[in-house]
Amino acid sequence: YHMFDYVNKELPALIGNHYMVTDQRSISGHSMGGHGALISALKQPGAYASVSAMAPISSPSLCPWGEKAFAAYLGADKAAWAAWDANELVQANQAQGFVAQELFICQGDADPFYQEQLRPEVFAATCRSHNHPLRYACREGYDHSYYYISSFIGEHLRYHAQHLGLM
Repeated sequence: YHMFDYVNKELPALIGNHYMVTDQRSISGHSMGGHGALISALKQPGAYASVSAMAPISSPSLCPWGEKAFAAYLGADKAAWAAWDANELVQANQAQGFVAQELFICQGDADPFYQEQLRPEVFAATCRSHNHPLRYACREGYDHSYYYISSFIGEHLRYHAQHLGLM
């Protein structure tokens, strides 16, 4: 299972082979896809003009779902998990002196996964303590559903358009 390689190497190459595109890239995702967007940008500083995530699992090593998934895919050695955990990558990147790229995350406060699984407060605290720019918006009354995504996708698209110089 090599989703990181597919999203960051194979898919861009496939698109580039069939469409006229520039080298500029942005990445976004929802839930675990939001985490994928975060780690794609954090593992490759400078590869993306912008990154955003809607209701991402932002600290998977610290939540039941993430622990189960990481153990299944990466094994029991929790030290190996750090390379695939956005929260850990923010810390590692700062320690290695990488220029911190702004991250845009939005989250609904009525999301049933908010407290136990998504843990945005842990991620926000890590970003603050490492001076990593984070634009965070908590949306009152919104959950994890399609309605939540459809309500705020326009804001994410405008965010990316600005960073790509399209606005």
